[in-house]
Amino acid sequence: MREIVRLVEEPRACSYLPEQTAALEYRIVQELDADEYERLLERGYRRFGSQLFRPECPNCEQCVSIRVLVQQFELTAGFRRVLRKNKHIRVVRQRPSVTAAHLDLYHRYHRFMSEIRDWRRDRISRAEYVESFVSGGGAFAWQWLYYDGDELVGVALMDETPSAISLVYFFYDPNWRRASPGTYSFLIQLAHARRAGKVHAYPGYWIAANRSMAYKSRFQPFERLVGHPAAGAEPIWELDEPRDAVDAFAPIR
Repeated sequence: MREIVRLVEEPRACSYLPEQTAALEYRIVQELDADEYERLLERGYRRFGSQLFRPECPNCEQCVSIRVLVQQFELTAGFRRVLRKNKHIRVVRQRPSVTAAHLDLYHRYHRFMSEIRDWRRDRISRAEYVESFVSGGGAFAWQWLYYDGDELVGVALMDETPSAISLVYFFYDPNWRRASPGTYSFLIQLAHARRAGKVHAYPGYWIAANRSMAYKSRFQPFERLVGHPAAGAEPIWELDEPRDAVDAFAPIR
C-alpha cells in the first residue's frame, strides 16, 4: 500500500447526529491489497474508492465499528420472511461497473431518501460514481445487482478480504422498499460470506441514536471495536450483549 495523503478534517456538524461535532481521518492510498485492507478494517477504517476513513470526532464516540460473526449468525423468523418476500429477485455478483441504469437508480434512491429522511440531495456524474464505487478496490471489490424481471432494482457494493466481507454501500428502487431490500441484501451477502468460509462481516458504523444506522444491531452476534487503535496496535473487539429482538427490529428498508 502506498499512502498519498493522510489528514484529519476540521470539526464540522455531524451528518448523523446534528447535535454533535464530527471529524474524519482520511487516507488516500494506492496499490492496496486485500491483506492490508483487512488489517485496516480490523482497526475501524471504511473505504470509498481510493479513500479510507474513520471517525476522529473530538467529543463523541457514538459511531461504533462492528462486525458480525458470520459462522454464528442464524436466521430469525423475521429474516426468513424477508427472504420469502424477495424469492423472485434475481441476483448477479460481478465486478463493479457503472451504467446509465446505475446512475438513474442512485439518483432516484437519493431523491426518495431526501424526502422521507431529510437527506441532502445528492446527484453525481458518471466520473464521480467511478471514483467512489468502481476505482480503488482492486481484486477485492464486488457488486451485487438485484433484478426484478429485467429491471435493475438494487446495487450493493461489497469488498472481500481473506477472512471477511465489508458492506460498502447499497441503494435501491424506492418501489421495492416495502420488501425490506436493505435487510435482504445484507442477508444475501452474509450467505455468500458463510459459504466462502469468512469469519467476519463489516457493515460499517453502528449508531444507536440514528434510525438509518441503528438497524445493524439486529444482525447478531456481533462484536464492537474498542476505540481507534493505531496501525501498530492490536485491535480489541468485544462481543456485544444479545439485544431484544423487538427493539432490534426498528424499520429498515
